[in-house]
Amino acid sequence: MDEFALIRQYFTNNTASVTESSSFVGIGDDCAVLDASQGDLVVCKDILIEGRHFFADVDPFLLGHKALAVNLSDLAAMGAKPLACLMGIALPKADPQWLKPFSQGFKALAECFDCALVGGDTTRSEQGIFISVTALGLAEQPHVLRSNAQVGDDIWVSGELGAPKVALELLLLQQQRSLNHAELSLLKATRRRLEQPEPQVTLGLLLKPYVHAMIDISDGLLQDLSHILKASQVGAIVYEEQIPIDGALLDSEVLNPEQRSQAVLAGGDEYQLCFTASLNNRSYIEQLALSSGTKLRRIGKIIAESDLVLLDSKHKVIENLPQGFNHFA
Repeated sequence: MDEFALIRQYFTNNTASVTESSSFVGIGDDCAVLDASQGDLVVCKDILIEGRHFFADVDPFLLGHKALAVNLSDLAAMGAKPLACLMGIALPKADPQWLKPFSQGFKALAECFDCALVGGDTTRSEQGIFISVTALGLAEQPHVLRSNAQVGDDIWVSGELGAPKVALELLLLQQQRSLNHAELSLLKATRRRLEQPEPQVTLGLLLKPYVHAMIDISDGLLQDLSHILKASQVGAIVYEEQIPIDGALLDSEVLNPEQRSQAVLAGGDEYQLCFTASLNNRSYIEQLALSSGTKLRRIGKIIAESDLVLLDSKHKVIENLPQGFNHFA
């Protein structure tokens, strides 16, 4: 199969509403043409590399899903509506048994959020798989930025944290030795959160009118919250006991308290939202959570002093905070 047959067979069918625009030009020309008249264009990019971001034996359907999901999560953090996406992919070989489920996973999520694949590039790699996705969205002003957290704001987080980090550690351990029954059970309970994250796009759109600053949790809760604090030139007090923990971690005998805390505070690949909002909007956000069936938890507050303070259940300061993911650390 040559490059052009690969594109035609696996990446050209789009059902997103953007393709219905009279000005739309998609795959097949040198550039895509999109109608962005309904808001400001919001753009993000993520790269996934075999051996760095995913294991060689990952389910290609789930990898296709995740390749787009991590980008849609960035759009969610900006309160943006997905519009379209571009994908560059490098493969050692054009394997139909891999390409078919990969493209199906990618398309299924793209259709779920009406995000057409409108172009990209394919090439052969010398070793391993390389995937680069650019997502485009539309957002109306004022934009939700990291730099607008206000002193006195509540700090919120969506979902439950810790499962992706635990799954990753167990998969790494499995490469060294066989897992026991308890470890296998915990891996089964957490692996989907690592390999098939659900971007909080709808939540981001719903929250936009009520939040001051927002970020998606991709590199760890404390590290990503720190980005908001630095950009806004503020600090935070976070109450550890208020942070929502994935139930699989609480029920497992595999993890000790330190491992559980590390996964929750510093584990990446969560793709949940962390945001700040005025106390005046607290009731609206609580009602939004109820009406949408979304788990939202207040975990702290923004303070003027430029420090991130983590308090335990007795309100004592926890020292030596765990560090999140850093590619070049």
